[in-house]
Amino acid sequence: MQIDKVKVAILGSGNIGTDLMYKLLKQPGRMELALVAGIDPASEGLARARQFGIPTATDGIESILADPDIRIVFDATSAKAHVRHARLLHEHGRIAIDLTPAARGPYVVPPVNLGEHLEAHNVNLITCGGQATIPLVYAVSRVTAVRYAEMVSTVASRSAGPGTRQNIDEFTFTTARGLEAIGGVREAKAIIILNPANPPILMRNTIYVVPEGDFDEEAVRQSVAQMVADVQQYVPGYRLKSLPVIEQRSTPWGERPVIIMLLEVEGAGDFLPTYAGNLDIMTAAARRVGELFAAHLLSKLEVTV
Repeated sequence: MQIDKVKVAILGSGNIGTDLMYKLLKQPGRMELALVAGIDPASEGLARARQFGIPTATDGIESILADPDIRIVFDATSAKAHVRHARLLHEHGRIAIDLTPAARGPYVVPPVNLGEHLEAHNVNLITCGGQATIPLVYAVSRVTAVRYAEMVSTVASRSAGPGTRQNIDEFTFTTARGLEAIGGVREAKAIIILNPANPPILMRNTIYVVPEGDFDEEAVRQSVAQMVADVQQYVPGYRLKSLPVIEQRSTPWGERPVIIMLLEVEGAGDFLPTYAGNLDIMTAAARRVGELFAAHLLSKLEVTV
């Protein structure tokens, strides 16, 4: 019998897990959603899964571990919980795609290094701010060496649930390290702001990049434009508010040209409202990474057969 789908599970039935469920049902690709697991029997996410005919569980990770056919697990719980989950999933031979800032596996940003960690047992999607801004910082660093990058991510307060609020420290640390490790900069800083405005604002990101020396301004703009187009393939609401602005500014390293980019992310509205672009970019990235892992697993199975 030919196998053309890989069974996957979502661990965590909150807003992120539920939005990811909608995306997997809309674009299953090579994945079959076999289980949505949570810990709250009254969870709206579990109720919606049952409405779609998706099996559910309320014992957290235990039901996932009990099903040997589930090969890929999307962890949409919390950084603290994923520390335990990562160990258990590895022991049971499952691939973990981590949507928390736990950073137990290599960082992955789809348009930058999607194919580099296909043999890893755990990959980390960093943070919403990381998924939004690292591609643009990398777009600059692949053209010219970068001394410093700073991002300020402003999201609607209503789109920040308990998990996000509990993980603020992890957010800033993990995002900054992602800017360095994947974005290709020597030093980075990350800031998140929860904006209580009503109606809620879209996710907005301001990115400051300080190159090491002279650079080709047009090459930077072309690289950034290409990266925006690449991200839009899986996050259509990802857009720059204007072309990158280059200004001479006083920096800790003297007078330097600073590249300033203003980015906005509008969600697809699958389950979450469109203003929750910060959550949408995480679930869209998770689906894209999961699809590549599923294809890789199926290709290995074909070789074995």
